[in-house]
Amino acid sequence: MVLPAPEPPLIPHVIVTGGQDTASRAVVSRIRHMTRTAASRSGINPFYVMEVMRAAELRLAEGKDVLHLEVGQPSTPAAPKVIAEAHRVLDENVLGYTTSGGIEPLRRRIAQHYDEWYGVDVDPEAVMVTLGATGAFVAVFMAAFDHGDRVVVPSPGYPCYSNTLHILGVGGVVIKKTIETRFQPTVEQLEALGPVDGLILSSPSNPTGTMLEAHDMKTLTDWCRANDVWFISDEIYHGITYGQSAPTALKFDPEAIVINSFSKYFCMTGWRVGYAGGPKEIIAAINKVQSQSTTHTSSISQAATVEALNGPQDFMKEWVETFRGRRDYVVKELNNIPGLSCPTPVGAFYVYPSCAGAIGKKTPSGMEINNDTDFVTGLLEDEGVAVVQGVAFGLEPHFRVSYATSTENLENAMGRIRRFCESLV
Repeated sequence: MVLPAPEPPLIPHVIVTGGQDTASRAVVSRIRHMTRTAASRSGINPFYVMEVMRAAELRLAEGKDVLHLEVGQPSTPAAPKVIAEAHRVLDENVLGYTTSGGIEPLRRRIAQHYDEWYGVDVDPEAVMVTLGATGAFVAVFMAAFDHGDRVVVPSPGYPCYSNTLHILGVGGVVIKKTIETRFQPTVEQLEALGPVDGLILSSPSNPTGTMLEAHDMKTLTDWCRANDVWFISDEIYHGITYGQSAPTALKFDPEAIVINSFSKYFCMTGWRVGYAGGPKEIIAAINKVQSQSTTHTSSISQAATVEALNGPQDFMKEWVETFRGRRDYVVKELNNIPGLSCPTPVGAFYVYPSCAGAIGKKTPSGMEINNDTDFVTGLLEDEGVAVVQGVAFGLEPHFRVSYATSTENLENAMGRIRRFCESLV
């Protein structure tokens, strides 16, 4: 991508005296009028969720309404005790830099959380607080993999995995998951790939909401350990499950790397607090990477997050039951809409329906629906419902719907999606 050409720069280190020859003048001319381009590592796809958000915001700026189902953001704010602690820290001016790995009370409380939830003993020194889960992925990838390494990424899956690996010069080996395996990888698929250096797994998954059972998780961690492969477990949707709880990879392999965040279950999107846990040696390496890049996450957010983990958390369990009700409603409604088919997820707060029955049709304005990007574009333009195309996650023709929004919004959105699909010819 070519960026706007800068103004001709001043070149104080180029001094031409006396009779300037043709070659010297040519060099100066090239330096003054050189067009700067972005590095090749920026040649990645945009984060389509953000692109849909931007299109929705432009629609709002035109005075039209939008129902936001594109973002995985709970409709409830952080717990009152979390907000109160942030106020206290601000009022008492308990601010300033923290250590790169995060404040000790938070790391200790995260370690305790693993004992309470999973019965796993974690040393606070094996925990690293990061700038959200995304910051954890960047730091982990930088610390664990070298240029040219091969890392298995799921498809459909969270697109930032492969894009971040590409930026770092690490090869993302895409493994296609199917509904027959609950959109989760198998050892047989891994064996067919040849030598690899890492496996990234999300359970519950974004965008499909599927989850590995404990024995399947153990099978994969055993395979990674036997083949000297880093097992990186994205556990950001733990706690948001409808039935059995999600197992942590650390239950089966203390050498695994787990990544989590307080954005989803604890309803703290925007606070930017995540963490990585794993062997002390890799956590120390991640710490060095973070200290030279983002340094640390907000001291205010860190202090408030300690309170998120302290005390009763019953209200969050109630919210999970609310999500379950919304999931059931959305799945039922989508499966009753012509052209759509929606499996029932067991975790997270997304559904990933197929829109195959809409492909090849036209909107009333004459727009052809040739793929899922056309489908979500038409849905936003005609009905003001923002969802994300399936190709963004690696499988089409699908689209992702977040049911983390309010029940009222979901009811309104389902009616609009039905109207849109029924209008196609």
